[in-house]
Amino acid sequence: MDGQLELVVDQAPAVEVVRSARRRRTISAERVGDRIVVHVPARMSRAEEAEWVAKMVRRVLAGERRRHRGDADLLARAGELSARYLDGRAVPASVRWVDNQQQRWGSCTPSDRTIRLSRRLATMPDFVVDYVLLHELAHLIEAGHGAAFTALMQGFEQLARAEGFLDGVTHATRTADSAT
Repeated sequence: MDGQLELVVDQAPAVEVVRSARRRRTISAERVGDRIVVHVPARMSRAEEAEWVAKMVRRVLAGERRRHRGDADLLARAGELSARYLDGRAVPASVRWVDNQQQRWGSCTPSDRTIRLSRRLATMPDFVVDYVLLHELAHLIEAGHGAAFTALMQGFEQLARAEGFLDGVTHATRTADSAT
């Protein structure tokens, strides 16, 4: 390379903007192959378009990063949550994503200290995944859902929000399933 420094930079994905006269206010984005397609209203100014395209691309990429969390990431996060909320008392042997949990968000086996999270959680916000993971960690300390278990969960700042989020997802899923 004759003394020149080569800089390697992650390439941003190609972005395609689709303007629609039928679209009035909503903006959406999706990954289509190797590019991100952003749908905007036709009447939107170029400046607004640039601002929204950047925002929507960031959203799509953040969602993709969340979806690609592996089992090692879950185990590390479990350690962080245990230290923060449970004084480090819950030490799982393993934490992994599973595809066979359609009714539960997570499960654990206290005797071998294993935790399994439904892969359906992988696309949900971090606070929701943290809630389910903390819930299962608490079961490594307290098997039931009584007062002692509830006390373990009370320190989680997003408790009510996460429970509400999952209740909403459960309701929407059941409503959609009953409509078919």
